[in-house]
Formats: sequence, structure tokens, C-alpha cells
Amino acid sequence: MKLYASGEDYLETILVLQKKLGMVRSVDVARRMEVSKPSVCHAVNILKDGGFITMDEDHFLHLTDVGREVAEGIYERHCFFTEQLIAAGVDPKTAEADACRIEHVISNESYTRLKKAAAQEQE
Repeated sequence: MKLYASGEDYLETILVLQKKLGMVRSVDVARRMEVSKPSVCHAVNILKDGGFITMDEDHFLHLTDVGREVAEGIYERHCFFTEQLIAAGVDPKTAEADACRIEHVISNESYTRLKKAAAQEQE
């Protein structure tokens, strides 16, 4: 199943909230992403159908192994680009917003090479 940027954002948000809160419900995702509950419901159904998340009988959201792998990859990219932009002097709020866009469009090859170059600069 092809996962679009919005789906990746939902997975990333679920991951971050799980780390922060432990258990996550759709309302938590709606608040964090500043979207409507019906929007989250629609996204949750798509992500469940794609095998990225499950919902238990108490309506808590859980990442599947595949969902966690995708979410962790997106979150890693997000953190990397946010840190790099802030280090370059970009305002943190702008860096956060720009990182959110970059994380979805950059190729794996470019991301890997940038990450490697940044690691070499720190040595």
C-alpha cells in the first residue's frame, strides 16, 4: 500500500504520543495534529486497512511492526532535519515546519548521504 505524507504524519504522531503518553487514542492524535476527529477517524481506517496500526477494544491505537518501522524512519528524518536547520541558524519553529515537509520528499539515497556527511563533519 502506498503511504502518502499525511499517513506518515499520522504514524509519526502516534509514535511520538506513545513515547510521551504510553497509550494513544484518536482524540490525542486530533489534538496533537490540530485536525478534526473525523479526519483522524478516516486516517485511522486507512492505516488499519494498510496494516500499519491496530485499535484495541478500548479504542487505543497501536503501531504494527510495519507501522512502527515507518514511523521511526519518518521521526528520525524529522529530528535530523530539524537539528540541521537549527544548527544552520534557522528559527526553531520554522525549522520544525520545514523538516516536516522535507522528511516526506527526500530520497533515501539523498537522506543517507546527508546523514553520513553530517556525521563526518562532527568527527
